Amino acid sequence: MKEKKKDVAVEDRAGDESYNQWKAAIPLVYDWFTNHNLVWPSQSCRWGPQLEEGKYKNLHRLYLSERTDGTFPNTLVISNCEVVKPRIAAAEHISKFNEEHCSPFIDEFKTIIHPGEVNRIRELPQSSKIIATHTDSPDVLIWDVEAQPDRHVARNVSESLPDLILTGHQDNAEYALAMCPLEPLVLSGGKDKSVVLWSIHDHVSVLAEASSDKSPGVSPESLSNKQSIEAGDEKNSESPTIGPRGVFQGHEDTVEDVQFCPASPQEFCSAGDDSCIILWDARAGTSPVTKVEKAHDGDINCVDWNPHDVNLILTGSADGSVRMFDRRNLLTCDGAGSPVHRFELHKAAILCVQWSPDKASVFGSSSEDGFLNIWDYEKVGRNDGVARRVANAAYGLFFQHAGHRDKVVDFHWNASDPWTIVSVSDDCARVNGGGTVQIWRMSDLIYRPEEEVLEELEKFKDDILSCSSET
Repeated sequence: MKEKKKDVAVEDRAGDESYNQWKAAIPLVYDWFTNHNLVWPSQSCRWGPQLEEGKYKNLHRLYLSERTDGTFPNTLVISNCEVVKPRIAAAEHISKFNEEHCSPFIDEFKTIIHPGEVNRIRELPQSSKIIATHTDSPDVLIWDVEAQPDRHVARNVSESLPDLILTGHQDNAEYALAMCPLEPLVLSGGKDKSVVLWSIHDHVSVLAEASSDKSPGVSPESLSNKQSIEAGDEKNSESPTIGPRGVFQGHEDTVEDVQFCPASPQEFCSAGDDSCIILWDARAGTSPVTKVEKAHDGDINCVDWNPHDVNLILTGSADGSVRMFDRRNLLTCDGAGSPVHRFELHKAAILCVQWSPDKASVFGSSSEDGFLNIWDYEKVGRNDGVARRVANAAYGLFFQHAGHRDKVVDFHWNASDPWTIVSVSDDCARVNGGGTVQIWRMSDLIYRPEEEVLEELEKFKDDILSCSSET
């Protein structure tokens, strides 16, 4: 037992040394960085809409969750975040931060007292103020973040009332959650091994029918429960509910993640603890269109569909690998998964994968090993990039974010500022708090085309020589 404690101490010292090396390199590899300490652990982080554009900074909405120990209620936190524009932040400033302090760029705007833990947050593309959350229950909760009252967190306070509840699961649905980019559709998966599909329009239709003036133009923007719910009055009202458009059966274990096809609201995919990927088409019924057995060597925790190339699907697994599949050629002759590429650098389970909103070949992966890796599959097979310079690196890797000190549970690319990423880690054992949110943007010298960077450096060198000759 004593030997085990010694090993842990050695591992902690090694981790601290690696972290300090990363921190020293911040001015060299980041264009902007900020660190935000959390009081409680967070399971999910998501960007909302851009609210304002300034000369040097833009204001964005940011959604975070807080998972408490039960002495205080769980919360959904809506914040406003100032994002410094590219090539504005001074290098000497971005590396000066205290891990135990809050970021000056993140300002809490509103708190919702959430019924249960907030395991997932997803925003509705058709409405900038509507989000969905998954908790430890069978239901999906829908919130109008502008209409919800700001709540004070205290012991034994009553829970906020969702604006809409989506029912249909027969067991807890905790993680798998997606919103359709084309129509107001919601997709969920759960422990009942099913994938469930809803349409927000079904609730909007009910509102329209119940409206005495039959006013036209009812949309997802009018989702909010019309009853005014002030703090403490929730017991006097109930949230409206709607049932599903379809329940899809095909998995043999918990469904861990779901994703819509970016080009079709009727097509979607799911992945789960049965190591399977399933492709569905609502027009073809509730049975799988394609089922990929043994897509990984362990549970599949996450899946994402490429928004630029609808043939490419990413998966991340407990086996520590990220795999890329082409839906035109998913299977081998024995029915097992046939990935186009395998990305194997992480040393623990993959918790999140996500394609870049800006470049079709770029994606990120986060893991229980504490790293968030940025990959470019176009670099696979090339004898260049990070893999040439760093020992044991995998081809395709071109950036590794090492600022978190424990498992990186979630991250999200900013669609309005595509190379800016928010990531959150559950590292309460290493810092004074429940976890850490980091918002960062790598230097554009890393991701821009090499010819373009070299041309800029040459111009910079010429300018320096010109100034030197003048003096």
